[in-house]
Amino acid sequence: MQRLGDFRLPPFFNYPPPSLQPVRETREKQVQLWKDLILDYCRSQKLYIISLEEDFPLFSNPKIERSLSHEAKEVFLAALVYEGRAEWMDKGHKKCLILWLRIQDWANYILNFVKDNGLEDSVMTVEEIRSGIETRGTELAGIDRGVLMRALKLLEQKGKAAIFKGTSADDEGVKFSA
Repeated sequence: MQRLGDFRLPPFFNYPPPSLQPVRETREKQVQLWKDLILDYCRSQKLYIISLEEDFPLFSNPKIERSLSHEAKEVFLAALVYEGRAEWMDKGHKKCLILWLRIQDWANYILNFVKDNGLEDSVMTVEEIRSGIETRGTELAGIDRGVLMRALKLLEQKGKAAIFKGTSADDEGVKFSA
């Protein structure tokens, strides 16, 4: 089985040619395979942004000397956007924010993390959540700041957290009340 670093690629990655399938049912299966692959890869590598103008390892396969067309890349990412698993970051659809966990799922993950670690009624900085000792080895380690803030704001709307503005982005705090 082919690998991309420590990530194991599925067998279909080597099926030539990696082009969009013309038959609707076959294309739907193809799109689903690629959506799953993109989400799994981004999660395993903790990647949040895919740029269509930069090299992305999944979009080319040197072993079979093929690359996805721009159209195929856009179709696969647009399918993720449609499902709420990604968002275009620009009007030209050149950069895509990948949400391998939806914002609601991130909020739930944070809440469970807080409960599991006895952090209710405690205050953490946003940077501690992203890179602190408590979050090492968890999904929160290295989380995209924008994704984290959206999840925290959702928790705040539900009365599960209070966000405190600091003098800079580095000292913004959050008090959890799970």
